[in-house]
Amino acid sequence: MIKQYETVFIATPVLSDIQMKEAVAKYTKLITDNGGEIVYEEDWGLKQLAYPIQHKTSGFYYLIEFKADPQFVGTLETQYHRDERILRYITVSLDKNAVAYAEHRRQTRAAKAAAAAAPQVEEAPKAEAEEADNE
Repeated sequence: MIKQYETVFIATPVLSDIQMKEAVAKYTKLITDNGGEIVYEEDWGLKQLAYPIQHKTSGFYYLIEFKADPQFVGTLETQYHRDERILRYITVSLDKNAVAYAEHRRQTRAAKAAAAAAPQVEEAPKAEAEEADNE
């Protein structure tokens, strides 16, 4: 039975962007290679930790929402545990309400991103029109 999960991991802050992308690619490939399906991914970026972990005060946060067989979650968490780049991780099973909320959250973020991009497009022609009027 396929279930939907959400996993967040915190990677060590000493990683370069390339190394962070490699870590993310490793886990997304692990999910897809084991019959899972990536539903959503989001890079939360470098954030301060609430308390030091392994003498680190910040870390790269990354969220992956995926569908997979329940037996796979143990495999994923074993890989997190063995990876020295990962400071902490959590994987939770999403019930139908959490799935609906996650979908709503994605749509809201997409709408905000579209709204933020739209005014920039509209402002450029106005600026060009004002320059033409001044000439």
